[in-house]
Amino acid sequence: MEKVPEENFTTSNSQTTESRPPSPRTVGELRASGHVQRSVRDEIRHNLLTALREGDDPWPGIVGFEATVIPQLERALIAGHDVVMLGERGQGKTRILRTLVGLLDEWTPVIEGSELGEHPYEPITPASVRRAAALLDELPIEWRHRSRRYSEKLATPDTSVADLVGDIDPMKVAEGRSLGDPETIHFGLIPRAHRGIVAINELPDLAERIQVSMLNVMEERDIQVRGYTLRLPLDVLVMASANPEDYTNRGRIITPLKDRFGAEIRTHYPLELDDEISVIEQEADLTATVPTFITEILARFTRYARDHPSIDQRSGVSARFSIAAAETVAAAALHRATVTGEDVPVARVVDLESVIEVLRGKIEFESGEEGRELEILEHLLRKSVADTVRAHLGGIDMAPLVDALENGEPVVTGDRVTASDFLASIPSPETTAGVLDGIAERLDAEADGERASALELALEGLFLARRIGKEADDEGQTIYG
Repeated sequence: MEKVPEENFTTSNSQTTESRPPSPRTVGELRASGHVQRSVRDEIRHNLLTALREGDDPWPGIVGFEATVIPQLERALIAGHDVVMLGERGQGKTRILRTLVGLLDEWTPVIEGSELGEHPYEPITPASVRRAAALLDELPIEWRHRSRRYSEKLATPDTSVADLVGDIDPMKVAEGRSLGDPETIHFGLIPRAHRGIVAINELPDLAERIQVSMLNVMEERDIQVRGYTLRLPLDVLVMASANPEDYTNRGRIITPLKDRFGAEIRTHYPLELDDEISVIEQEADLTATVPTFITEILARFTRYARDHPSIDQRSGVSARFSIAAAETVAAAALHRATVTGEDVPVARVVDLESVIEVLRGKIEFESGEEGRELEILEHLLRKSVADTVRAHLGGIDMAPLVDALENGEPVVTGDRVTASDFLASIPSPETTAGVLDGIAERLDAEADGERASALELALEGLFLARRIGKEADDEGQTIYG
């Protein structure tokens, strides 16, 4: 493998912090610096292998695919293959595609002002070829950051060949050029991704005749526009995503195009509970404190929904559902804190009720389950809470708390009850203090809001175990006793 000067590439995956571009400003200075041209596939292969060799993570933010999807994708990229990723909605396909840009060289030289960002050593459009021949070593160059070398297109039925490949530009014809002049072409998305990555999301939604226009790009690496005799040796890595349900029912990838992808990789939802929790914590934009055990309840709830026979598994239960659920719970806590004047909003079990009310439309049910949607979701949520209680509070003797509830006043909670009021309503503090401290310690609850949330989980667990009662009053409050 040819050695490239350090200033020409980086294996860092930080896409938000840019270093200064290298100094050469003409093709002569570029050659004198020792720069070596590489294809996109060589760049990605080199930088991926370097990251793996040095123990760096080439896939920041990708959770749950370490032993499945990622090894397959790495082998495909090392082989230099175009890739189509198949998976249900919300499995992180687009997230993976956008992470690929971190495997490109941070800065790459292009001919200054060139329409397709051609490498100074290899101009391919007629205009750039003329400039290179006329200016020789004085051909001006500029440096393009890798963030500008990734193009993405959502395939829609109205996408045209002109959008992807190109078409005649009537303005250029009006300037006096003849129709046979290749410089009258307005290039589409794929040619403009020259020396970069182009990602087509939901590829089966692309009309079959439009997919045909990609065949030459995928195999011969050139383009054809309305019969023009123009060959452009494009250097582009083509990535695509597709939903298997769409692939089989709403549309399809035509066989010749599917054959041109070197790798087809299947994604999946997180296999482990911890990965599901990590996805929620990483992606959710929370407006209040959401204790980890509340997040765990939502993760379990999502996983149960994916396995329930009454829920349409072909449409899937997206990771966006659990993310939106966490954001909804946080919003409910902030709403309560604003109305009641609490200083620190903390999500509690009572806020989980808003998840079903707000998000049930994000789940598709089987046709025979009309009218039972709320019942099914409430059952799954109760099951998720019970599992979380067993996982975290098992072994704690709750008898003093149960006895205090039986012999004292009931405990009232609700979306208008502050954490301090809720804690103050716990009966017999002299006999229940040890239990409350044990619950708080198990759940890492320190502040009043966190302790209230932890105790509410314990009370809900006792109710689900049928050791205490629970009912709602006329004001919508929940009463344990």
